[in-house]
Amino acid sequence: YLPAICGRVCPQEEQCEAMCVLSKKKMPINIGALERYAADHGVKKDGHPSSIVYRPSSDKVAVVGSGPAGLTCSAELAKMGYRVTLFESLHVPGGVLVYGIPEFRLPKNIVKEEVEYIKNLGVDVKPNILIGKTFTIEQLFKDGYKAVFLGTGAGLPNFLNIDGENAAGVYSANEFLTRVNLMKAYGFPKNATPVNVGNAVIVIGGGNVALDSARSAKRLGARVVLAYRRTEAQMPARAEEIENAKEEGIEFLFLTAPKKILADENGRVKGMEFIKMELGDTDQSGRPRPVAIKGSDFLIECQTVIVAIGQSPNPLLFKATKDLKTTEEGIIMVDGHSMTSIPGVFAGGDVTTGAATVISAMGAGKKAAREIDKYLLNLADRS
Repeated sequence: YLPAICGRVCPQEEQCEAMCVLSKKKMPINIGALERYAADHGVKKDGHPSSIVYRPSSDKVAVVGSGPAGLTCSAELAKMGYRVTLFESLHVPGGVLVYGIPEFRLPKNIVKEEVEYIKNLGVDVKPNILIGKTFTIEQLFKDGYKAVFLGTGAGLPNFLNIDGENAAGVYSANEFLTRVNLMKAYGFPKNATPVNVGNAVIVIGGGNVALDSARSAKRLGARVVLAYRRTEAQMPARAEEIENAKEEGIEFLFLTAPKKILADENGRVKGMEFIKMELGDTDQSGRPRPVAIKGSDFLIECQTVIVAIGQSPNPLLFKATKDLKTTEEGIIMVDGHSMTSIPGVFAGGDVTTGAATVISAMGAGKKAAREIDKYLLNLADRS
């Protein structure tokens, strides 16, 4: 599933290409590019292949969230013959693939094609429905669904918790990318959602989401500075994305940590105060811990700050679902069979691991589909 997507956004250098025997010579086969080409050529030439349902069933299964985990789980269950309904809280299906990844990395028509393929398998996609608000999980079971898969991802942004963070012009990366990618804010006022980045933007973070934010802001015409509290070698972002950002003119400040956001008399961002760092002892992540250098404070003027320091699962669903066990970080707890603490409710992807990769979420969705199948067959045998 989703080869045209995985070929574009997955970190192949750490996954499939890392297993290539030629990687020992630092020249692995470019599997990502081959996957991308094969997927694009196949769809252009033959369209999506039809799938054979091998065991039609009258059982209904609800899938919550239409990101990579939900799309994969839905497709697998549909091919098994189940009547699948895919619920999405936004008005467009695709999850993080449509709201989080910029057009220049993942064209949205590709996501749309993959969603159409899954619809052709018989999956009923229902947007604008927020499970936990519009319907509860308990209501889904009352409506006749025999099992539920939760693939709601990790869409709750983390913040810096520093002075000035409530100023106008401070965005989480999630909000900024959603405005640009999903709401097409760059077309304001033709499109209803605005995004006004001003002349200078500061992005805080060192992951792929930070780079997506920085490169998107650059395309809106701003000077963009990305600040990261560790060194370039310790950035979790893909090396390819870092190089792309440099080529596009993104300025990098390493060993630099934010201290305060400054606002003008109207409450709008006018600058950001930083402090330089140096590497100290190793921390729990296995990396040297950044330590502040006294007296090294400095200021950068800007009109927008984008915070991209990670995200967690949204707690709305958990709070509305009695007996659904989570960790202190809000991650859903599952057993070895992808089942949560509630019988018949399964989960997978970022909502069970924290933010990870597209391919790992897809793998979790595929595994959960198999486990749901076993669970429902067992229920049928007992009845």
